[in-house]
Amino acid sequence: MDDTTPVEATNETLLARQAARESNARTYPRELPLAISEAEGIEVVDADGNRYYDCLAGAGTLALGHNHPAVIEAMEDLLDRDRALHTLDITTPAKERFVDTLFDSLPDEFTDTARVHFCSPAGTDAVEAAAKLAKTATGNEPLLSFQGSYHGMTHGSLSLTGDRSAKADVSGLVPNVHFLPYPYDYRPPFGLGGEDGHRAISRHIERVLDDPESGVTEPAGVFVEAVQGEGGSIPAPDTWLRRLRELTRERDVPLIVDEIQAGLGRTGELYAFEHAGIVPDVVTLSKAVGGGLPLSVMLYDEEVLDWESGAHVGTFRGNQLAMAAGRATIEHIVENDLAAHATAMGERFMEHFAAIDERFAAVGDVRGRGLMLGLELVDPTADPDSAGSHPTDPDLAARVRRETFDRGLIVELGGRASATVRLLPPLIVTPEEVDEIASILTDAFAAAID
Repeated sequence: MDDTTPVEATNETLLARQAARESNARTYPRELPLAISEAEGIEVVDADGNRYYDCLAGAGTLALGHNHPAVIEAMEDLLDRDRALHTLDITTPAKERFVDTLFDSLPDEFTDTARVHFCSPAGTDAVEAAAKLAKTATGNEPLLSFQGSYHGMTHGSLSLTGDRSAKADVSGLVPNVHFLPYPYDYRPPFGLGGEDGHRAISRHIERVLDDPESGVTEPAGVFVEAVQGEGGSIPAPDTWLRRLRELTRERDVPLIVDEIQAGLGRTGELYAFEHAGIVPDVVTLSKAVGGGLPLSVMLYDEEVLDWESGAHVGTFRGNQLAMAAGRATIEHIVENDLAAHATAMGERFMEHFAAIDERFAAVGDVRGRGLMLGLELVDPTADPDSAGSHPTDPDLAARVRRETFDRGLIVELGGRASATVRLLPPLIVTPEEVDEIASILTDAFAAAID
């Protein structure tokens, strides 16, 4: 086919061409069979003219939705001025403005001694950088992560990720990574929910760190998500996260908080760790921080950790267009207090979800924080486990996603066995849109279950 051969731009033809040429590892087109033709705000339009509410939003990347005017203006301004677009880690006025805005968005207690490191574009590279930094600075090897965690798909980040299925065919992952239980009240690790369960997990972590027979030598760092995203929209209790910070600080173990999906207002604070009032040693950011364009950064406390020139590099760590888009995104979120808006819209969603939960026995748990929400689907006819939790029902979750898609709503699946229906709408979602999305979701549940 030459460049003059016309291509019929329909969902069917474009998806067929994609299937014929792209890797078999592609994911979303298998369950969301559309080719996006137009996008604005919270809506996308496919090649056949069908319109959808996008509650996937680039897996949480599009904090301001598609083609937000503030982001487009910032990018156009950079392009109109003939500025450099690729600079490695050579600085520019656009880069310094981005760093100023980023530091202003973070707590003073952190930025007073913080350094920022620009990584290769994907968030997984920020995790790789954090692991290397922690090992280099401490001289220790073990890394601690949590069951249910997701930190990326590159070799080291996958090693820190809880999902066993993603690792099943990958040999030789990074050794000396140990997984700790994470507070998950619907499926509590020790069969204890609530504060009793949270305290039991904290005591277990304390023993792992202190017991000379625990099998874990002095760790290089602990990786944690203040809200587990791909793990099923599971928020860490504030008191538990504060205790984890105490345990790590008392033992000089760096605490690395992965804010790649939760950061920049999504959970109702600019950063999810702020709910607990803690100050991490390292923060990893991507997704929303680039305003929809590829960008990832790691911030770290230079009084705790540091390394030498060239210790972690990457060709595309100088993405100037992403820095302009990211700066505009952060400024708009802060100036319009979209974190508070996310809290209000999240509460509105939860009111609707409570009604769904009451109506359908297959909804085992409803949870989330701000606009990082999930409904875990179960088989209510199967025997519950000792904690009273029913088995997951991934087939039902897949049916719900198909029914939502057929009704003009795009959602994500995640959590154990991909049985949690997840919503990550842009932070600009309106009350009216929340109500319409919830109505579609309710109809989809009814169609999938009845």
